[in-house]
Amino acid sequence: MIKHDDIERSLPLMVIMIVIALSWGGMAEIVPLFWHDDTTTPVEGLEPLSAVELEGRDIYIREGCHVCHTQMVRPFRAETERYGPYTVSGEHVYEHPFLWGSKRTGPDLARVGGRYSDEWHRAHMYNPRDVVPESIMPSYPWLFENKVDGRDTPNKMKALRMVGVPYTDEDIEGAKDAVDGTTEIEALVAYLQQLGTVVTKR
Repeated sequence: MIKHDDIERSLPLMVIMIVIALSWGGMAEIVPLFWHDDTTTPVEGLEPLSAVELEGRDIYIREGCHVCHTQMVRPFRAETERYGPYTVSGEHVYEHPFLWGSKRTGPDLARVGGRYSDEWHRAHMYNPRDVVPESIMPSYPWLFENKVDGRDTPNKMKALRMVGVPYTDEDIEGAKDAVDGTTEIEALVAYLQQLGTVVTKR
C-alpha cells in the first residue's frame, strides 16, 4: 500500500498522482458542462455572425484586439454598472474559439455594440487619440486600405457548421459575394457593432 510519505519522497510518483487528481477534477468540473442547458443553449435571439461580421472577427483576432480587451462582463456590481448585464455562456455558443479572456489593458468590449457610431469606431481605429486622448492603443490605418478576400469565407462557415453553428446552405453560397469589396475596417466595425446586442436588446 502506498503511503503519503512514499508519494512525497518520489518525484515521479508525485507527478503521476497530480496528473490523476487534475484529470478527475477536470472531468468532474468540465465534462458535465457539455450537456448543461445553460452552456449549450443559445440565448433568445442569438444568430450566427454574418459573412462580413465573421471576417471582422478574424481581423479582430489577427490584430490581437482580444489580447488587450476582454469580452466577458463578470457578475459584480462594479462591472455591470460600467459595462451592462454580465456575460452568460448562451451568448457564446456559436463562437469558436471564444474570446472571453481576463486581460484588460483596454475596456471590456462585451457590450460595445451600438454604444458608439460607425464613424466613431473608424476614427478610433485610425488614430485612437483623436477620440480618446489618453488612449495607449496603436493605430490601424492599413485596415482602411486592405480589402477582405472572400474566397475562404464559405469554407470558414462550413467548418463552423461542423461544430454546431447553424449556417444554412444559402448563407454559405452567398458568403463570398457578401464579403467581396468590403474593406477590413468595415468588416471589423460590423463585428464590433453586434457585440452584446442580443443581451442588451432583450
